[in-house]
Amino acid sequence: MRVDDFDFELPNERIALRPAKPRDAARMLVVRPGERTVFSDMGVRDLPMLLEPGDALVFNDTKVIPAQLEGRRLRGDVSAGISVTLHMRCAPDQWRAFARPAKKLQIDDVVEFERAGARLSARVAEKSETGEILLCFEAAGPELDAAIASVGHVPLPPYIAQKRAEDAQDKQDYQTIFAARDGAVAAPTAGLHFTPQLLEALSERGIEQYIVTLHVGAGTFLPVKADDTDDHKMHAEWGEVSEKTAAALREVKARANRVVSVGTTSLRILESAAQADGSIQPFADETSIFITPGYEFKAIDALMTNFHLPRSTLFMLVSALSGLDTMRAAYAHAIASEYRFYSYGDSSLLFPAKRSETDRDV
Repeated sequence: MRVDDFDFELPNERIALRPAKPRDAARMLVVRPGERTVFSDMGVRDLPMLLEPGDALVFNDTKVIPAQLEGRRLRGDVSAGISVTLHMRCAPDQWRAFARPAKKLQIDDVVEFERAGARLSARVAEKSETGEILLCFEAAGPELDAAIASVGHVPLPPYIAQKRAEDAQDKQDYQTIFAARDGAVAAPTAGLHFTPQLLEALSERGIEQYIVTLHVGAGTFLPVKADDTDDHKMHAEWGEVSEKTAAALREVKARANRVVSVGTTSLRILESAAQADGSIQPFADETSIFITPGYEFKAIDALMTNFHLPRSTLFMLVSALSGLDTMRAAYAHAIASEYRFYSYGDSSLLFPAKRSETDRDV
């Protein structure tokens, strides 16, 4: 499909620079394709009554690390500023990263990072034409983790970072209450809406709750530069669905209840773990799954997610689930109704379109 098909105009004032307070006070647009009332304006706190007892919510427990590093490129007597965003760990002392500016970087260049008196050094071990590099650090394992925590800062999405600087509040706001496993460089933002009070209300309703992991990479921020979706290459991310969680979700499906993914990250790891017959199996590996209209969902029955960027792989994903025409109309409704967009914005609860409706969008 043409990437232009997923474009839309978003007024600048609709981009949220801070989350709702409290988190579960955010609005939520419910989208039911093919129903008499397709769009319903509700709130995140309405979620328990929108689901049925026995349904299951699946959360991502990845934890955002301070993966944005500012430093200097050193080569002989020449020094130049460089900004690096880590996106995937490859070894105890190695990370793949995106660098800016990357054009003048060469293999074996030394990069030194410093912040508030803390220092960390790395060598450029590999470089690709896309600006991706492999950094080999002087430290490894827990020592490297501690050093990154000292010199790095929260990698706020570009549409926020361009408007204001990161501050202490972001360290709390840009982390879900499920965060437990270090490794993400972007938050699984649908999970940001949950509070202990909302989880308790869901439990009282009989909604089951399960955890998966997908360490969100910096590739989530990269624009789609190709003209056609077939020509876009997704960056790999590491994820896991445990044997216990997989078995529990198979049981949910067997009794005809719904598996509801909280966020596109949970959705992508669940779909990566799903077999051709729809059964969810244990999974622990990298995934570069790219979901566009025409994809047949196997693992999930609904998706709770924030509002995404135009021309992004995530808007393509939600269009695959609920239909491109429906999602265009949903976003137009959200803009006209003054919903707040992107990572710190409001939420949506999306139900799948009938197959015949999504086929018309392909």
